[in-house]
Amino acid sequence: MLNPAQTAFLFPGQGSQAIGMGAQLAEVYPEARRVFAEADEILNLELSRIAWEGPEETLNDTINTQPALLVHSVASLRLFQSLYPDFQPACTAGHSMGELSALVCAGSLPYASALSLVRLRGAVMKQAGEQNPGGMAAILGLDIPALEEVCRQASQPDEQVQVANDNCPGQVVISGANPALDRALELAKQAGAKRAVKLAVSIAAHSKLMEPAQQTFNRAVRTSPLTGPQIPIVGNVTARPLEDVAAIHADLEAQLTSRVRWTESIQWMISQGVTTFIELGSGNVLTGLLKRIDREAQGYTLSTPEDFARLAEML
Repeated sequence: MLNPAQTAFLFPGQGSQAIGMGAQLAEVYPEARRVFAEADEILNLELSRIAWEGPEETLNDTINTQPALLVHSVASLRLFQSLYPDFQPACTAGHSMGELSALVCAGSLPYASALSLVRLRGAVMKQAGEQNPGGMAAILGLDIPALEEVCRQASQPDEQVQVANDNCPGQVVISGANPALDRALELAKQAGAKRAVKLAVSIAAHSKLMEPAQQTFNRAVRTSPLTGPQIPIVGNVTARPLEDVAAIHADLEAQLTSRVRWTESIQWMISQGVTTFIELGSGNVLTGLLKRIDREAQGYTLSTPEDFARLAEML
């Protein structure tokens, strides 16, 4: 039996996408289908076809990936809300662009506005990646202080690398200019990393190279109809609840260039009594990270009709 007061909703970010995402949900449930149809209309784009049929190259273009992930997450959220209208989670959080899905969940941002904002986010990040080429790398087996020192040693005034995603203990992503990234990989191996490998991305997300994207994104954030959250939403930049519109602005307006403090975000929610986490949307990346942060935490996914059938048994 799920206890709302001990349950948090989580929303995935880039890397969780897969061809077919949300297709079964939309086929079985009209509520989910409407969310996809609304996205196609708002964006004037066959986003549902891209999400359901690909091709993979088109779905993996960040300008499409980010809105597709948000739509699948909101479809799962809307379906849950229609089935269990009295169930309100204790808090919510989203990984990187998933924070926009979490803002919809918290009642702080209308779905249509979130969709337009996330489409812009993908577009400006893509453009910044073309203007300021860089990359990202996954480092396994080193803690944050060790990696911060690695990044400090690898960085030069015009070639910076920094910690981008603190996903879980022992799994951290760094991001920045390619020469600095290469130096950091070697230094990480020398420092005892179990694995240090470049990711197949051409964008240095959550690094200073995203500054042009951040500036454009910020202008859009400031004109978005944000309101105070109805449930606590834990921000990526602070790993603490964003209690009002000013706090939401501050988090979003630093997000593209700052570290995703995911480990700390989950730990804060656990410290507030959360024992169960439900990941709404594509894949199970966040559920997988959860066990590495706290073995006692329970994680469930809500992505497919089968997931909702299992949930019905728990509720």
